Amino acid sequence: MVEELLAAAAATGSAAVLYVAAAARVIKQYERGVVFRLGRLLGEPRTPGFTMIVPAIDHIRKVNMQIVTMPVPAQEGITRDNVTVRVDAVVYFKVVDASNALVRVEDYKFAVSQMAQTSLRSIIGKSDLDDLLSNREKLNQGLELMIDSPAVGWGVQVDRVEIKDVSLPETMKRSMARQAEADRERRARIINADAELQASKKLAEAAHQMADAPSALQLRLLQTVMAVAAEKNSTLVLPIPVELLRFLERGKEEPHPDATPQQTQAPPETPPQQIEQAPDIAPNTPPDIPPEAPPAAPTPTE
Repeated sequence: MVEELLAAAAATGSAAVLYVAAAARVIKQYERGVVFRLGRLLGEPRTPGFTMIVPAIDHIRKVNMQIVTMPVPAQEGITRDNVTVRVDAVVYFKVVDASNALVRVEDYKFAVSQMAQTSLRSIIGKSDLDDLLSNREKLNQGLELMIDSPAVGWGVQVDRVEIKDVSLPETMKRSMARQAEADRERRARIINADAELQASKKLAEAAHQMADAPSALQLRLLQTVMAVAAEKNSTLVLPIPVELLRFLERGKEEPHPDATPQQTQAPPETPPQQIEQAPDIAPNTPPDIPPEAPPAAPTPTE
């Protein structure tokens, strides 16, 4: 009798151990346990720690409550200003309601991924290229709102959406580079023109100042000569001021006060005479007569 009781107790203990082993569940801190009893949702999700279920009747599914990082594949689209681009993004989301994440949607991760791709293509079509390149914060907020609106009913909360990269065609990159270069050239010319305007104003002031003191111009000339002469390997060309030439001209025109003026009369100008070529024969000479032969000497007679 005692042996039968001991055997029954041992069998009961073994059955209890097997039951506890089959019914015991451990839920981690970042998880929630959703229990389905005979296919129906049973109450609130189980909290982290040790919990028990009815074997073969209850079925528990654990849901991860951590933030999930999901990359969105690159989507190609045409912007509002007719530019073809490829944009990829990343979505950060987490489950806030474990029951709805299992009951309302078949696979909440796949659903969020498809919604993110659709929303990204929609954002590309509604935005300009300049907004995609420079105004990403506003686009990120709009993309987050578009994904989060349907995800709330799935028990999922979108924490953050970021546009990672915007790929442009090579021709568009070259066009943007030329535009940026032209813009920088325009700013450089404006700055140079502004500097020339300021320099011209200062030079005009300096010219008025030097006009009041002519010696300042000579001092400035000497200063320039000294600055140029500091270089041994340069040829110095010294310009002569126009004022110095004018001073020398005035010195030539004005006679010295101590000198006696002398009046000199220039000889009268003789009008040019026309010289006629004289003929070879004088006018009073007779015409050519052959010269007479001298008389012959007398011959002696016998």
